Amino acid sequence: MNTEYSEIYLSAVIGRSVINSKGEELGILRDLIMVPGEVFPEVSHIVIKGHKGKMSLPWNEVSLFTHVVISASGITPPGLCAYDYREAEILVRRDLLDKQIVDVDGAKVVRVNDIKLGKLHDKLCIFSVDIGFRGLLRRLGYERFGESMARLIKKDIPHTEISWEYVQPLEPHSSKLALNIARNQMNEIHPADLADIIEQIPIKNIRTVLDSIDAETTGDTLYELEPEMRSVVISQMDAEHASDILEEMSPDDAADVLSDLSEETAQQLLELMDDEEKEEIEELLEHEDDTAGGFMTSEFLTLPLNHTVGAAIADVRRLAGEIENINYAYLLDDDEHLEGTLSIQELLASRDDELVVDIMEDNIKSVNVGDDPEEILETLTRYDLTAVPVLDEEQRMVGIVTVDDVLAHYLPRLVKKRG
Repeated sequence: MNTEYSEIYLSAVIGRSVINSKGEELGILRDLIMVPGEVFPEVSHIVIKGHKGKMSLPWNEVSLFTHVVISASGITPPGLCAYDYREAEILVRRDLLDKQIVDVDGAKVVRVNDIKLGKLHDKLCIFSVDIGFRGLLRRLGYERFGESMARLIKKDIPHTEISWEYVQPLEPHSSKLALNIARNQMNEIHPADLADIIEQIPIKNIRTVLDSIDAETTGDTLYELEPEMRSVVISQMDAEHASDILEEMSPDDAADVLSDLSEETAQQLLELMDDEEKEEIEELLEHEDDTAGGFMTSEFLTLPLNHTVGAAIADVRRLAGEIENINYAYLLDDDEHLEGTLSIQELLASRDDELVVDIMEDNIKSVNVGDDPEEILETLTRYDLTAVPVLDEEQRMVGIVTVDDVLAHYLPRLVKKRG
């Protein structure tokens, strides 16, 4: 094979004549069949539309591939055969062109206006996608005209291309072409940005995004979605998967998500969860939404009264990955009554051999489980706290409310979208 090409746009070759070595037309180029490659997706066959219907030709029997002419090796290429449509096959024009993709680097949904192909290791690969106005003009055959007009008004038409390394396809078939690097980067996108992405794409493509991110990120993303959208996203998962995601979330976030679902769906998911997580979430669901009980999380850091600072710091290190809010430690007696609080800053600033009971703050500020948002906010702001303990009717500590949760009540979207 003596294929000649460098970088070339898909729009420049689609519709071109495909000839044999004698110069006789076999048909016009209709599409390219792609398969995953070592680095980028690779062309395995070209699809030709001839007088007798569609045919496919293996890439290794293509001798010339340019925007002017595409030729096969030989007069009657042995690999040329009738093309049979296959459901799982990935066709670059059908499955990528004009479709929405996720720009993983930019954390946004964009539309593919053209596709840049290029040579790598003697293979024709997808290098990048064009998402800009220039790509659209090229497709329509007006790129040079557009440049002329832009020069007249002293403007430029930018090249807006995304390397395939940063592309996550959304169509079920083409998603198989996603690079591992793109999949890994999906987990690095902030859940608030992933939520925006999910809210922009068709429902049928949500599953493709969810399959590209891990359970913890999925849980955080679910929490960032509007309540109506949460139900839609959960409906795209099987029940076992959804319950696994909920188990990865903090209990209060999981309770918030479940409270927005139908009672039947929420109960079904709870029944599939481990007993410990299920019990924690069910306790939170018993409280009214707009109360300290409804806002609180049951995950907080506790320390024994007889601990030294050194032992307490070891506990903090061990539990830091398991508890979401770890700004304070709470010291409880055997009956779960709150005896004192201790900020992590105070803990780190103390000597290892000191007892935590000697340095704790025993002038405790707390709220009751039935207090409303205004009472909680007043306590947080008056005493400059980032979290406040919640006590039940018997003065036992049952959770904490963070300032984030209270602000989210007043400024839901603004707070959720903050970095």
